[in-house]
Amino acid sequence: MKDYFVHESSFVDDNVIIGKGTKIWHFCHILKNTRIGENCVLGQNVMAGPDVIIGHNCKIQNNVSIYKGVTLEDDVFCGPSCVFTNVINPRAFIERKDEFKQTLVKKGATIGANATIVCGNTIGKYALVGAGAVVTHNVPDYALVVGVPAKQLGWVCKCGITLKFVGNLGKCVCGNEYKIKSGQLIVLNEK
Repeated sequence: MKDYFVHESSFVDDNVIIGKGTKIWHFCHILKNTRIGENCVLGQNVMAGPDVIIGHNCKIQNNVSIYKGVTLEDDVFCGPSCVFTNVINPRAFIERKDEFKQTLVKKGATIGANATIVCGNTIGKYALVGAGAVVTHNVPDYALVVGVPAKQLGWVCKCGITLKFVGNLGKCVCGNEYKIKSGQLIVLNEK
């Protein structure tokens, strides 16, 4: 007996692993050799694979395609219609599957609706990519990036709230505390 749910309108290819408690909704296609962790939710019209890794507790909203070369760590949120790429210079008439670039989305990161993640980049842990942003460079852990191309506007707490700083110290309403040192966010206290 399956301990996950796949809607009858969706297709799951061979050699796919789906974790306990995961829900795959309408019109999805999970391609071969893809691994999906426990307690994930894949909304309507999600495509993943082939050879994609999705961690535990990920939420992938409607109309997202996760192509070969993309890895989502645990607790990642992909907003509706966000876009991943895997080739820098695609042409319909040139086969470039041997040129796929890797994209890593680290633990707890959020990608807003309609954002585009250009391949070959890493989104840091607990980073927040604003809706409609186009990410063309690596995003640091806890960074808030917005715009086209995406630029860092500030820092976010693990809970997702934008941090406010007095000097180089920042405390979130949730109680987590951070410090900026040499342009990097340092965790002082985090739940």
